[in-house]
Amino acid sequence: MTLKNRALPTDLLKQMLELRQDVYEDGMSLYKRWKKRIEKEDFHGSAQNLAFYIALRRRDIRDLQDELSTWGLSSLGRLESRTMSTIDAVISTLSRIIGRDIERYDYPESSSFQFGRYILQERAEELFGEILPERNTAIMVTVAKPEAGDYQAIKELIESGMNVIRINCAHDGPEVWQKIIDNVRKAEAETGKTCKVSMDIAGPKARVNWVLSARRRDRVTVGSSYFLCNKMETSVEDEDELKVGCSLPQILDNLKVGSRVLYDDGVIEGKVESVAEDGVIVRVTKTHRPRGVRLRVDKGLNFPGTKLRLPVITEKDELDLDFAVKHADIISFSFIKNKKDIRRCLAEIEKRNNTTNKPAIIAKIETLQGIDNLPDIIAEAAGKVNFGVMIARGDLAVETGYMRLAELQQQILWICEAADVPVVWATQVLDHMVSTGIPSRAEVTDAAEGAARAECVMLNRGDYIKESVSFLAEHLARMEANVYKKTPRLRALGIAKKVELEDVEA
Repeated sequence: MTLKNRALPTDLLKQMLELRQDVYEDGMSLYKRWKKRIEKEDFHGSAQNLAFYIALRRRDIRDLQDELSTWGLSSLGRLESRTMSTIDAVISTLSRIIGRDIERYDYPESSSFQFGRYILQERAEELFGEILPERNTAIMVTVAKPEAGDYQAIKELIESGMNVIRINCAHDGPEVWQKIIDNVRKAEAETGKTCKVSMDIAGPKARVNWVLSARRRDRVTVGSSYFLCNKMETSVEDEDELKVGCSLPQILDNLKVGSRVLYDDGVIEGKVESVAEDGVIVRVTKTHRPRGVRLRVDKGLNFPGTKLRLPVITEKDELDLDFAVKHADIISFSFIKNKKDIRRCLAEIEKRNNTTNKPAIIAKIETLQGIDNLPDIIAEAAGKVNFGVMIARGDLAVETGYMRLAELQQQILWICEAADVPVVWATQVLDHMVSTGIPSRAEVTDAAEGAARAECVMLNRGDYIKESVSFLAEHLARMEANVYKKTPRLRALGIAKKVELEDVEA
């Protein structure tokens, strides 16, 4: 490592002035593209800030950051919610260091540094409901059929700290969903606490819908193969033959030799070895267990790297929306890829409810396309309705690869913060504790990350869900005293207080 001489303030000021001009010009161009479609007046400021942030992040400013830090100035590393204010403050400080008065870039009002955080918190409360004063992060819990007949369980979840109850429309049906919602409303009245109802529209999720095998054990191991089929009428003739049905057979038309196929979030990985008229042969390259994995119905299929031309809303989704639009406070849409998907989702809600009292929507981001188009997705949705983003880390990890997951989920968080859009931190949060009652070290750290960075953390159902909600509620409150987004909050440390400042004889 070569140590560099500290840059002169005059040089830094010149760089900052050039950066500001470029960011402003590019940001305003982007904002003007969005502006005509924004209907909510209170989103214009957020859209502008998002545009400026995107303009800044198109540039590599790491060297400039290092130079600014040596002068005790902001390194521009925490400006998501206040992009131009931070840049202007640095310019103003540099101008004073060198004794040059630049009136155009006087210090911004201190309120401009807090406004984004205030707006984000306000929108989070609109989306997830009122949260306890000791924490700003909401807790969302997935429930299913057992809770439809168990009012006490739902009441205890609300008392333990649940703010949003999530119904996955991929499972059960309107009769079960209505019973769950009735239990929620009854518990709200009895406890005096609010709980929003979120309904998750499944979207075009490919699943195994049948397995046909001549084998005694229909397990697959590394090196073995199976036939992924696009039709129902078929048979197995060879004693080693294994055929698997895909719930969205049209997907197979997009596959070619070398295309990746993942089963159950990567429990089995394979590649297309050959293509036939009625499907593809998949050669297994990895399995979660050395002895192989048994293929089961209803497990998910992913096709990383393949562009799938699928409608964001299926025929079943349309039926589910008939119920959800009437009864849900929030509707989550899966596999959002671009602004056209958002327009389709909003149009489907409008068809069923043309009043101003519409449910909020959450876009689940779980593909690279969704990440690449996230700024446009936000501008299209948040400019019209109460809106949030869910980081669906299960499918996202499968689609993008685990190597990139940590990096990409951070980028989603930064962009959403710049737009004052609330985020749901989802998938396998405290899963071990929910299942066994005992958290693992890794998942406690993961929950802390969600507590610091997101406005809502989601848990899936399990035998110890009530205890997990209580644990998470306390965990969130503790973390809030230590960190907010990227900023550590330096409360007095117990360790520091115990250090003796003077020698003490033993």
